[in-house]
Amino acid sequence: MTITVSVPNPDFRAAVENYDGEVQIIDWDLKSPAPVEFIDLVLLPLVTDNPDLTTLHSVDARLVQASSIGFEHVLPHIGSKPLANATTVHETSTSELTLALVLAQMRDVPRMVASQGRGEWDTFTAPGLADKKVLVIGWGGIGKAIGDRLRPFEVELYRSASYRREDADGIVYGPEDLPELLPQMDIVILIVPGQESTAKMVDDKFLSLMKDGALIVNMARGSVADTDALVAHADRLKVAFDVVDPEPLPAGHPLYSHPNVLFSAHMGGYSDAMWPRLRALIHRQIDALSAGREPENVVFNQSGN
Repeated sequence: MTITVSVPNPDFRAAVENYDGEVQIIDWDLKSPAPVEFIDLVLLPLVTDNPDLTTLHSVDARLVQASSIGFEHVLPHIGSKPLANATTVHETSTSELTLALVLAQMRDVPRMVASQGRGEWDTFTAPGLADKKVLVIGWGGIGKAIGDRLRPFEVELYRSASYRREDADGIVYGPEDLPELLPQMDIVILIVPGQESTAKMVDDKFLSLMKDGALIVNMARGSVADTDALVAHADRLKVAFDVVDPEPLPAGHPLYSHPNVLFSAHMGGYSDAMWPRLRALIHRQIDALSAGREPENVVFNQSGN
C-alpha cells in the first residue's frame, strides 16, 4: 500500500526519502492551499519556521504530524483531522539545554567567558546546584526528563503540575501550592503548555514571591512569562530562557544586555539528535498507516478528544 506524505521543505523530504517502503512524496510548504484534496500523512515544519497553518483547512488527511511536542498552535486549524505530536523527539535535547542554562547561571559561566575574553585569571565562588531547592512547573515528558537530569546534582527537587496528586516519588504540587513554594525555591523551571490558562502565569505577582538571587528559567512558551515583568525583576533575580514574547526580541531590548540574563534563541530541541529521532518517528507513523494501526502520539482525533 502506497502512503502519500506531504513534506514542507527539503529536510523533511530527505527524511521521507530515507523510508524503506512505498511512499508518494508531495511537496507542500503550507504557504498556499494543498496541491491535492487528500494526503495520508501531512508533516508540519518546525515551529521556528512560522508556518501558515490556516492552509490545513484545504486538505483532508489520515494524520497531521506536528514536529513539536507542543500542539496548541495547531488545534485552531486542524478541523476534524487527527493530530499527533513529536513525543520521543525533543525531550532529551530540551532537557539537556535546560540543564546547560541552569548550570551556566548557577556557576556564573558568563563571568568566566568575560574574564577569559579580557585575559584575566578570575577565581570566584558561585552558588552551584548542590543542595538547592528546584521547582519544575509542568511535570510532563520534558519536565520528567529535566528532573531526571537534575537529581544527580543532589538538588532538592519539587514538582508541580496542573493539579495536585501523589505518585511513587511523593507529592506533585498543584497551582494552589505555588504561593507557598515560590519563596522557598532557589530555581524555578517552567515547562508548561502554552495555552490560555498559562498565559502570563509568570507575572509581577509570581516573580515578587521569589527570593532575591533565585533563578527563573522559561523553557515552555514565550507567552507563559510576562516579558516586562522579567525586565522589572532582572536586577534582583537571575533569568534564563529559551523562549520569550516576542520572538525575536527587538533590537536594543534590555534583556539582551542585562548581566543577570542568559538566553538561547528558541533552540531547545535543536541538537544532532533531532533529525534522527524525528525521521524515526515519521517512519513509524508511515508503518502504522500502512498496516492500519493506530499511529503514535495522537493528541487529537476525529471525535474531538
